[in-house]
Amino acid sequence: MLPVLEVFTISYSYHEGNHLMKIPLRKIRELTCLLLILTSAVTLLSFLPRARAGIEIYSVAPSSGIVGTAVQLSSNLTTSGGVYEIRFDDAFLTNGTATGNYVNASFTVPFASAGNHTLKVVDVATEENANITFAVATAYDLKIDVPVSPTQLQEGDPVPITVNITGGQASTTYVANLTVLAPNNASYVNMLGVSTSTVGSGVSTINYPDAFSVGANTNFVGDYGIYFNSTQSVKTFHVGLTNSTEYHRTQTVDIKSSAYQPSENVTLAISGNAVNYAVNLTADSGGIIHFANWTVPANASRGTYNVNVVSTSGSPTTKNPADTQNFTVPGYVLNVTARNLANDPVPSVDIRASENGTSVENATTSSTGSAILRLEFGNFTCQGYFKGEKVGETTLEVIGDASADLTCNLTNLQIRVVTVVNGTEIGIPETSVYLTPDNLTLTTDITGTVIVHSLLPNVTYALNASRYGTPFNETTTLPQLFVNDTLVARYNVTIVCPTLTLQVQVFKANSQPLSNARVRAQESLGGLHYEGITDADGMVALDSAFGRYAITVYDSNGIKLNETNVDLFQNQNITVYCSLYGLTVAVQVLDYFSQPIPNANVTMQKEGFEPLSNKTQGDGIATFDNVIGGDFEISVYLVDQFQPTVVQGTTIENSTTVQIKIDKYVLLAGLLMETSQLAIAIMIVLTVVLIIGLEIYRIRRHKPQKVESQSVNKESQGKKFI
Repeated sequence: MLPVLEVFTISYSYHEGNHLMKIPLRKIRELTCLLLILTSAVTLLSFLPRARAGIEIYSVAPSSGIVGTAVQLSSNLTTSGGVYEIRFDDAFLTNGTATGNYVNASFTVPFASAGNHTLKVVDVATEENANITFAVATAYDLKIDVPVSPTQLQEGDPVPITVNITGGQASTTYVANLTVLAPNNASYVNMLGVSTSTVGSGVSTINYPDAFSVGANTNFVGDYGIYFNSTQSVKTFHVGLTNSTEYHRTQTVDIKSSAYQPSENVTLAISGNAVNYAVNLTADSGGIIHFANWTVPANASRGTYNVNVVSTSGSPTTKNPADTQNFTVPGYVLNVTARNLANDPVPSVDIRASENGTSVENATTSSTGSAILRLEFGNFTCQGYFKGEKVGETTLEVIGDASADLTCNLTNLQIRVVTVVNGTEIGIPETSVYLTPDNLTLTTDITGTVIVHSLLPNVTYALNASRYGTPFNETTTLPQLFVNDTLVARYNVTIVCPTLTLQVQVFKANSQPLSNARVRAQESLGGLHYEGITDADGMVALDSAFGRYAITVYDSNGIKLNETNVDLFQNQNITVYCSLYGLTVAVQVLDYFSQPIPNANVTMQKEGFEPLSNKTQGDGIATFDNVIGGDFEISVYLVDQFQPTVVQGTTIENSTTVQIKIDKYVLLAGLLMETSQLAIAIMIVLTVVLIIGLEIYRIRRHKPQKVESQSVNKESQGKKFI
């Protein structure tokens, strides 16, 4: 074909002159060389090693902070999975292993002076690194050394105060202006020098009031405020009269008051909760009253007590604020758990504690069955009340924080719902049981059992069982939860679910009875199931428990044919049609022009089943009998081909014919030809015809012009001769 076209083009150009655009051969050669050069350059570049990206720090959060600040850093790393180091001013800080080429590191700011510092990420394998600036800020910390609560400072006690500076200027002395504001509104100052190290850290400790300005003291009850450089740090400490804010029975109360005149007379009084104690005392040579001869009475109640010191001298010392303070008798923490006869914790039990017949504490148990009582040293009686009835009592000796159990006369009721299958009881799950008079709706577990915890045993109870909202038993009455008039930890009762008859008849797609089919009834909420084989009439009877069932039909090979649901709340007769069983499916294979293709191998594949195969006949049809409907994948293999030409999915719901059209092929004279090949052949024929037609046209067009030119020449010659 190409030689013909080439000859035609040259011939046409020769006869028609230079009317066609022509590309010189030299230009073609130049373009070809340029293309080869570009291709070679691209190929060479593709083999050159690629430059690796350098390390880059993506983020540092925060980018500034004080010493000890937690910092998160993320960056890349040249070596995938390589070891990295984090350095602070070139000093090792931490290291780790990259995840791929990603670094996610955390660290705390080390001791360093104020200002900008270099934070560096280093690839240990290659020594490549990236830097970023981190700003260290100065931090001032004020610490007061005070006793741990409930212990407290007393009047006249010294107070150690520590100033700590980090992130300051290196080798510098800072002056800390410490001002203490006393409860009487007097203020006292100390200008404390704190020298820093080469990394800007320094610490200094002094005592208040000794190191402060004249008159500084702790002679007043109340809160003392410490101001560091006015605003940078503010702390407080508290001074009282007693050495603790809490005391238990029989413990000694230590009381100290100061700032009185030497030998000044005072009255010290303690009052509260049936306590009214007073004693006259005399200040020592330093004006201090120190008294530690009173103990909390052995019968003292929990509560708040007051200590008060007042001068009784002719020229009394008046203190503002006055020397008065409260302390508490808190009681020990007693965790009491109420338990029933089965040792289960019981919520909502009212626990009442009494001492010598006097009620001292009440609490109600939580959902975990526990309650917190606060009782002081001594012997107590604890009683438990449930729904207004006394259910337990115990005696407790309290000597400190402790835990105890209170046994309550409450019984667990275990209810089991069963059905009888072949003489064996089987538990039925998801059964609702309504209990009165407690008005509780209960649900059985997978074993058909439900337990009602902590019931009063001397109450008459009634039970009603139902499934799917439908009751199936007469009311079960329980007069009491005793066994032989004896309390028991668990009282058992069984409710039997009735058995009903489910009759199933199975038909094929052609409405004929399906014999020897297996019918399975599966209960929807539990593990109950029943099975049977259909007889010649397609019938099977299943004795099943009250419930809701899924009925499934299988053929003799275990293939699922159909499924339906039924509520078996009474004897039932149902019919199941297996409309997808025994179908005839015809697959017709056609070519591009819808012509039947014979001898094609057709395979029908259904998930979970063996594939079905057959060949198409002269009409292009492959027939499959006794097909079970559903979703199929149909594959068509043409003659001598090992890969399917067409794969098509389809759903078979009845006997039908499925047409598969293969547009890629055409049947021509009994032979299969690809459609594209046929199209090329047609194009070749049309091209040849076109060329022949054009050649004929050219020949016919140029012949008259030649004759005419010859006659013109003769005329001109004749005229010239004349």
